[in-house]
Amino acid sequence: MRIAVLSGKGGTGKTFISTNLAYAKGSSVYIDCDVEEPNGRLFLKPRINLTEKVNVMVPVVDAEKCTGCRRCVDFCKFNALAYIKDKLLIFPDLCHSCKGCVMVCSNKALMETNKHIGYIEYGISKNVKVLTGILNTGEATGVPIIHKMLSNKSQDLTVIVDCPPGSSCTVMESIKDADFCLLVAEPTVFGIHNLNMVYKLVKLFNKPHAIIVNKDMGDKNIIQKFCKNNDIKVIANIPYDAEIGFANSKGLLASEEDNRYLNLFKGILDMIEMEVQHEATCNIER
Repeated sequence: MRIAVLSGKGGTGKTFISTNLAYAKGSSVYIDCDVEEPNGRLFLKPRINLTEKVNVMVPVVDAEKCTGCRRCVDFCKFNALAYIKDKLLIFPDLCHSCKGCVMVCSNKALMETNKHIGYIEYGISKNVKVLTGILNTGEATGVPIIHKMLSNKSQDLTVIVDCPPGSSCTVMESIKDADFCLLVAEPTVFGIHNLNMVYKLVKLFNKPHAIIVNKDMGDKNIIQKFCKNNDIKVIANIPYDAEIGFANSKGLLASEEDNRYLNLFKGILDMIEMEVQHEATCNIER
């Protein structure tokens, strides 16, 4: 089972939820897809066994072979190539590495070269396999890193995917193969606004989903109204707790420090499993 944990903005508690779910499950896989700022490793503290570079293909041009036919320019839908003043220009940050321009060049003027965009750390934290994607500073997108991490299939293990915040292409890549999406929200007007963005995204992908209310200070009316209007199940309310904040500031896992939270996150995993089984049964009946 693959559970994607996402939120409409940073700071909602997505990594807090993800890492504690992985710890509570025990034998599991934690994948940190927040490649611009991967913080899960600060809590799980994995022992790194392997670091793998991630490269993408970008084209380079042999100007002597280029005849200016513009087939490559017309083919590229991302405007990564332009022919200006008798010269083919390539913009690597816009390239999606589809290799189409190389294929359509009848004069063999375009060739493939590798561009290093980041790397993946593979590690172990107790019984949890930890994969951490790290994007090089200044790179345009971390989608290739996320795609490579999620292509690692772990049979018979629960996979917790810590998604990037928001609803961008990296989030779409993170949830596309998920069995269940867990939306983390704060019970505030701002929190609801950002929750609505990721809710629309999981609906677009037709993913089973539910909400965890984090930093609950007792005023749940606003989020209850949103969930009722959109028929969304709230499977847990995590209180605004100074002890959690203190533990987070020290890079500690609440589930490891306090059995109350260990039992809470185990209960959340049980509820998610039941939701996934229910969805599978409904799909069969359809």
